[in-house]
Amino acid sequence: MKVSIITVCFNSASTIETTIRSVVSQDYKNIEYIIIDGSSTDNTLSIVGKYKDSISKVISEKDNGIYFAINKGISLASGNIIGILHADDFYSDNHVISKVVDAFRKTGADTLYGDLHYVNRTETTKITRHWKSGEYWDGLFYKGWMPPHPSFFVQKKCYDMYGTYNTSLRSAADYELMLRLLHKHKCSTVYLPEVLVKMRVGGKSNVTLLNRIKANREDKKAWLLNGLKPGFFTFIRKPLSKLGQFF
Repeated sequence: MKVSIITVCFNSASTIETTIRSVVSQDYKNIEYIIIDGSSTDNTLSIVGKYKDSISKVISEKDNGIYFAINKGISLASGNIIGILHADDFYSDNHVISKVVDAFRKTGADTLYGDLHYVNRTETTKITRHWKSGEYWDGLFYKGWMPPHPSFFVQKKCYDMYGTYNTSLRSAADYELMLRLLHKHKCSTVYLPEVLVKMRVGGKSNVTLLNRIKANREDKKAWLLNGLKPGFFTFIRKPLSKLGQFF
């Protein structure tokens, strides 16, 4: 099985080398690595160039935001399985993709997800949050559940059938995609109960309380766009469900 990994970046010189190394050092070799750059003005592309022999495609041009860029990467991907690894993130070890492929082969699932560690931005060995996803069951989205997006792998056929990221959303397009695939269209999924990705703190939707409020509004829109009705407490339980990750 070919795995396409997409990294979207813009002026990411301080972090992208760690991201790239975590991909090119994987022991699974049938990887197509695609980097979509938003026309960076710092040293990002010079760093990317150091690994040109291990990167399948590099596109550098202005775009309309992160989800436009991800969709561009998906349109270029030729792998059976697609994963998204942002320029602030990196795989937890060099066996991640092997384990992901093995789980897909054994289960025949449409999608897969695992756990995630939030780490200090400069001291990446320092864990600040542990996102343990747990097993998915139908209806869990009503309780505010979602898996960590960087650990979410999708068979390309699912994108072909049900669409890619909704670019009308600014911060909740990842939530909307997973809601659409898992909850609305009942795509099958498998949980890999281990940390697959480490994410540097400072995600777009979690930086401030105001951003979290805005993100919750977008979460509501994600349900509306799919003609779905959330539970009465869904949007209260979603942020509350993350409290345990700090302990």
